[in-house]
Amino acid sequence: MRKPLIVGHRGAMAHAPENSLEGYALAERIGVDEIELDVRLSADEHLFLLHDGTLDRTAGDDSARDRGPVGELTLAQLREVVLDSGHGVVTLAEMYDATSAFIQLEIKAPETVPYLARYFESHPEQAQRTMLTSFKEGALREAAELIPGVPRGVIRHDMTKAEQFDGGWQGLVEHTGASRLCLGFGGLTDEHVREIKERGLELHLWPMRSLEDMRDAVRFGADGVTADDPELAQDWLRQVKEGAA
Repeated sequence: MRKPLIVGHRGAMAHAPENSLEGYALAERIGVDEIELDVRLSADEHLFLLHDGTLDRTAGDDSARDRGPVGELTLAQLREVVLDSGHGVVTLAEMYDATSAFIQLEIKAPETVPYLARYFESHPEQAQRTMLTSFKEGALREAAELIPGVPRGVIRHDMTKAEQFDGGWQGLVEHTGASRLCLGFGGLTDEHVREIKERGLELHLWPMRSLEDMRDAVRFGADGVTADDPELAQDWLRQVKEGAA
C-alpha cells in the first residue's frame, strides 16, 4: 500500500461538484485510497451530505439560495433544490450504495451522532469502511460511546490549534479516543511527528495543494494527505518517490 494515502476532498472537488455522486465516482476512477465527505442532519432527521451550513455557496440556481440553515429544512426540501451538481443533496445511504472506497466521514453537525449510530448498527458492512472525523471534539467523544467500533480522527487547522486544547494535542487525542490526527501543515515539527508515531497514531495532512506540500508530507512520513485534486496529488507523490521533485 502506498504511503501517504491519497484522500479525495469532498470527492474530487477540483474537477466535479463537491459532495456529489459524480464527484465520488470520479474520485474512485482516479483511484483514491479514501473519500472525505461531510454529513449533516435534516429537520426531519435524515442524514445527508453537505459541507456548509447553508446551500448558498453550492447553489446551482435560485432554488437553492436564501433557504436558511440546512438543518431547518426537510429532506424533501433539500432534494427539490438544484445545486451545482444539477441535483439536490445526496443522502448518506445513496453515497454508500454508490461507492466502494473507504470513507472518511466528517461530522459537521453534532446532532448527527445518534443517527449515525443507528445507521451503522443496521449497516455494519458500511461501518467497516468508515472513519468518523470532526473538528468537534464533543461529537467524537459521543461517537466513541455510541459507535465504538468505528474509528475516529480529530481535525485541526494546524498544530497550534491542536495545542490549545486542555492538555495539548495529547489531551485532544485522549478526550476523543482518536486514532488519527488530521492536521494542517502549520506549526508541525519533526518532534511532534516523532511523538505522534510513538503513540501509534496516524498522521493525515491537509490541504495538499502543491508539490512542496507533498515533499513535506513524505518527509514527515505522513500516513495520508487530503487533496482537492487527488489525481494531481498522485502525480506529485510519484515525482517525490522517484526523486524527480
